[in-house]
Amino acid sequence: MPTPVWDPAQYLRFADERTRPLRDLLARVPALPDPEHAVILDIGCGPGNSTAVLRERWPHARITGVDNSAPMLATARTEGEPTADYLLADARDYDPAPARPDLIVSNAALQWIDGHLDLVPRWAAALRPGATVAFQVPGNFDAPSHTLLAELRRSPRWREALGPDADRAGVHPPERYLDALAAADCLPDVWETTYRSLLPGPDPVLEWVKGTALRPVLTRLADPAERAAFLTEYGRLLREAYPAGPYGTVFPFRRIFAVGVKR
Repeated sequence: MPTPVWDPAQYLRFADERTRPLRDLLARVPALPDPEHAVILDIGCGPGNSTAVLRERWPHARITGVDNSAPMLATARTEGEPTADYLLADARDYDPAPARPDLIVSNAALQWIDGHLDLVPRWAAALRPGATVAFQVPGNFDAPSHTLLAELRRSPRWREALGPDADRAGVHPPERYLDALAAADCLPDVWETTYRSLLPGPDPVLEWVKGTALRPVLTRLADPAERAAFLTEYGRLLREAYPAGPYGTVFPFRRIFAVGVKR
């Protein structure tokens, strides 16, 4: 499958809504032993909105953002958190151990990685005793935004060009993350939340997924006419599934959170 081409500007159209789960995740991270000299890794940092939140919380820490998208990192360096360090690397191959991190954070990235549960023990092994790993992932793969997309991709009109909905690995039930953290000698704290965001403007759910779930589709559809036709058809389905109300469009958005403190 082709690697999705990311669009930082599209992703950041809903920056506040995308960053809120990270703030809720970090609220459950315990105090770092030495915040003045803490080492923090932001794995899957994207355009740096998550790195900026980490800088707010730990202004003196050494923060490194890791991502496999050069356009995302370019935006992170200029518009996200310019004082952080950034590294172009794939989370599947990146070894955090040499950094001796006090905190590893991953914000809405693991759902793109097949077999990402295998990363949990590797990340935990890199932590000092008392250090923390914290991540959150979307839990809305059975929502209309995703099921309609999968059905459309399998339809006779699009299945040859797009193939099955296999461009992202998906996520596990919360208890699987709890078990993985506990097995990695971490004290786990796992929970889930469903946000109900009120999105403004025309076709707001389509604009939302253009920044995330639709990236593989938009990458495959290089022809502008084909891309426009697909977006027209998918947009109609989304308007039916998420009808606009008098104040905007309600978009339920389930998230899964996990925090593990190394024993």
